[in-house]
Amino acid sequence: MEEKILELIKKYKKIVIARHVGGDPDALGATFALKEIILENFKEKQVYVVGASISKFKFFGTHDKMTNEMYEDAVLIAIDIPDIKRLDGVDFYKFKDVIKIDHHPEIDKFSDNEIIDIDASSACELIARIAYNLNLKIPKHAAENIFMGIVADTNRFLFGANKAETYKIILKLIEEEHIKPNELYEILYKRTLAEVRLEGFISLNMKVTQNGLGYVKITDKDLREYGVDSASIGSIMNNYNFIHRLICWVVFTEDVKNGVIRTSARSRGVKINKLFEQYNGGGHIYACGAKLKDFNEAEEIIDKLDELCRQYNKDELQ
Repeated sequence: MEEKILELIKKYKKIVIARHVGGDPDALGATFALKEIILENFKEKQVYVVGASISKFKFFGTHDKMTNEMYEDAVLIAIDIPDIKRLDGVDFYKFKDVIKIDHHPEIDKFSDNEIIDIDASSACELIARIAYNLNLKIPKHAAENIFMGIVADTNRFLFGANKAETYKIILKLIEEEHIKPNELYEILYKRTLAEVRLEGFISLNMKVTQNGLGYVKITDKDLREYGVDSASIGSIMNNYNFIHRLICWVVFTEDVKNGVIRTSARSRGVKINKLFEQYNGGGHIYACGAKLKDFNEAEEIIDKLDELCRQYNKDELQ
């Protein structure tokens, strides 16, 4: 399949790369890295990365705004996304050919040209694997983006990095592309004092049920008080892993600008992806997100997650 994907990249002059809404470091790292890899190896190509810009992660690259002209005789490469409805910035149905590269459990079958590996640590690992297997040159900035995406999606290798191949790719990025991990960690994990204080607010206000579900609601008033936006929550979520008796945790954040409740959840054993797919969201088995209509839907998710936790605890005792 890697050779087939290379043929399609060679075939089209214009290449549009898209990812899921609410791009995280893995999705952003993978899309911008692939753009730079293609331009490095096929300089005549026109390559665009589309989707809403995220100021917090502007160091990955600059997004392009999709135009009607960009659809003409172009191939779409959808990265780090299992379902069509969450594609950001493009109309999927306007492309003749689509390539899909993903590491989530599949929701939609929307391409015959796909590489899906749910055992891969990240989309960035898949981009690196494809590039190395096809002997494509990886520019240094692309290598840095790949490294940061892998680090972020594994939470600094605390989970999802169980295969030797992940570490072999990291070693190649250091030895062959000459990246400097310490410098990249500083770029990726530098936080404002406001974000640190917001994490304190979450810790103090998180309610925990008898079944091990932790949840907290953050209003627009709270965000304004701490001087942060709703996008700041994603980088905080993984910090609640490894807390005794907390097996699942979810944060609901009011996003007045877009009229939604941003929802982010993590789990240390409870499978939660199917539940979030019911609310126009999804993600990994143990890490999901969604955009809800209101806090009433948040209450529904709290009840359902708590029941999943109860059942999980019951099964563990048997």
